[in-house]
This record gives sequence, C-alpha cells and structure tokens, in this order.
Amino acid sequence: MTVEVTNEMDQMKIMIRNFAENEVEPYAQQIEEEDAIPPHLIDKAKELGLFGMSIPEEYGGIGLNTVEKAIVLEQLGRTHNGYVSLISAHTGIGSTGLVKLASESLKKKYLPDMAAGKKIAAFALSEPGAGSDATNLATVAEKKGAQWIVNGSKHFITNGPVADVFTVFAVTDKQKGAKGGITAFLIEKDFPGLIVGKKDKKMGLRGSYTSQLIFEDCLVPDSNVIGEVGMGYVSALKILGEGRVGLAARAVGSCQKLIELSAAYAKERVQFGKPIAANQAIQWMLADMATETAAARALTMEAARKIDEGKKVIKEASMAKLFASEVFNKVADKAVQIHGGMGYMADYPVERFYRDARITKIYEGTNEIQRLIIARNVLDEN
Repeated sequence: MTVEVTNEMDQMKIMIRNFAENEVEPYAQQIEEEDAIPPHLIDKAKELGLFGMSIPEEYGGIGLNTVEKAIVLEQLGRTHNGYVSLISAHTGIGSTGLVKLASESLKKKYLPDMAAGKKIAAFALSEPGAGSDATNLATVAEKKGAQWIVNGSKHFITNGPVADVFTVFAVTDKQKGAKGGITAFLIEKDFPGLIVGKKDKKMGLRGSYTSQLIFEDCLVPDSNVIGEVGMGYVSALKILGEGRVGLAARAVGSCQKLIELSAAYAKERVQFGKPIAANQAIQWMLADMATETAAARALTMEAARKIDEGKKVIKEASMAKLFASEVFNKVADKAVQIHGGMGYMADYPVERFYRDARITKIYEGTNEIQRLIIARNVLDEN
C-alpha cells in the first residue's frame, strides 16, 4: 500500500493535531458536564474549513480527497468524540450525497453555506423498524405536481436537533422497494410538515445530539430530489461506504491517543517499588494496543486510497469500519485497565473514550451487518 501525502497536507495534519490537543481537549470535561460544545470551538472549526472538508473548492469548501480527510479525522479523533461527531456527521454522510449525486442547482444552492458551517447537515436513514435492515423503510413520499409529500419518521439522527438540512430516504414505489423504489431528498428544517423531536439521552458522545424526525405531509420541491428517483438505496450504500472510512479514521485517532495516555501513566504509576510499565502484563497490553491500532490505520488508509482511485470499496469500507471500531473498544478497555481505579473516574479522559467507543460498533451499520457485507463480497469474488 502506498499513500502519498503532500507537504501541504503534512502541515494541515500538524495544525489539526495542535488544534485538537491545545484548543478542544481543554474543554472536554466542560462538554461532558454541560452536554454542550462551546460556540467558540464551532466557530474555530469553521475558520479552519473543517465543515467544508468534503466540499469542492468551487462551492467554498477545501475539497480534500478521501485519504486527506481520513488524515484530518484521525487527528480530530484524538480529542472529544462528541465534538468530532458533530463535524464528521456533517462532512461525511451529511454532505457526501449532495457532493456526489445532486444536481448542479442543488449544489449551488446548499453547498456554499454547508462549507462555511452556516448550514449544518444530517443523514436520515434509520427508522424504528429499519435500522440494520435499511430496505424496510416505512417513510413514504408521494409525488403531487411539482412537490413530494413525505410521511413517516426517522430516529437516532445525528445532528438532528441542530441540523438545517437533511438527506432523507423515503419509499417512492412500494412495489419496487429497494430495487428502484427508494428515493433520496434534501429536506430543510423549515419545510412545512417536518417536526424535530427532543434530544436523545445517550451513554456517550456528549455535545453531539441525536433526535427523531417526524414527517407529517412534509412538502418537498421536486427539485430537491438527490440523484435519480428510485435510486436512493444505491445512493445510501455509496454514502455510507465513505462514511464508514471516516468513522474508522476517527477511531484510529482515539486509539492512538489512548495508547499515549496509557504509556505515560504506566511510566508514572509506581507499585511495589517500580513503575507498572516494568511489568510484562502492562507491556503486553500496550503491545497489543499499538499493533492493532497500526493494523486498523493501514486498513483504513487502504480503503480511502481505493475510493480516491474510483474503485469499488464496499467490502474494504466495511472491513475498515468493523476492524477499527472493534480495536477502539479493545484499546479503550485496556486503557481503563492500565489506569486501574483512575481509569474508572470521570475526571480522566480514558473513562470518556471508553463510553464513546461503544457506539462505533453500532452506528453507520452495526458490526454484524459489516460482517454480512464482507462475507457476501468474499463469496461473490471466489
């Protein structure tokens, strides 16, 4: 695997890492306690162009390719996962559909404000009866004249309470179902008939909000169809594929930070007259953490490289998401163990990472679904 990175990208990597370490992390505990991200940190992300990572320069973004975006997200993964989730849900699955599939008029209308962070984006696929089984959507859209009327609900929508625009999937032909009967729409929060539910209470990802979306005869202009009518399920798979690579990159960044925190603590913590780092049990945990993180990074960057080369990466994206999320959970568990009782205390960042790691095996496709996707591709290839 060869991933070439420009000097400019190297400088950006250092800048984002310094930003995560020196400007975001000092507010991590405040975010945990208040379940809110300080506005100045969102403003700083806008200044750095982070909301426009995925958006081409012609629409006001910085137009990073997938490898470059993975590098940035890895650095952001070193700090508060709730903060990173707000940004990555916008730049990943929230923006990808518009960038890759939308009409030129839709791009010109929405992407500049999204790139500037003036409009926050969200991706609305999951429903109470259609989580892992995305083909079982109950939300429907009926064409009437120059508008579509959308009815149904979505749940667990990241950025739901704060988003201005939503990529929403609805059934437009029940007979065809996933094979030509699901369509993607760009729906604004102020469109008549859209109701945003209350914020969900979650185990982790404080400061990153999810909610239900309810559509009651929601009126959507025909011009706000993303891509082709009936091709929404195919579009969702493409969008999720790239999103899974971004999620994997964030997980790798969190793993790397946990390794550094654990190694530093192990050298400082003295038991039985010597640092616990001198104990083979601790050394082996660190060895496993470092080895598995390096493997997750390689898998993630390989998938990102193939996306940039225009190759089909459904299997590789699922492998990256599956492996990196499971490594994140294992690394977080070992980090808590190395820290002992201190690792269980909310004052220490490893406790936060431990809680935040758990959702990575669930969202953007559960790891059980990733295994099904990988297995089916392996069987088709052999």
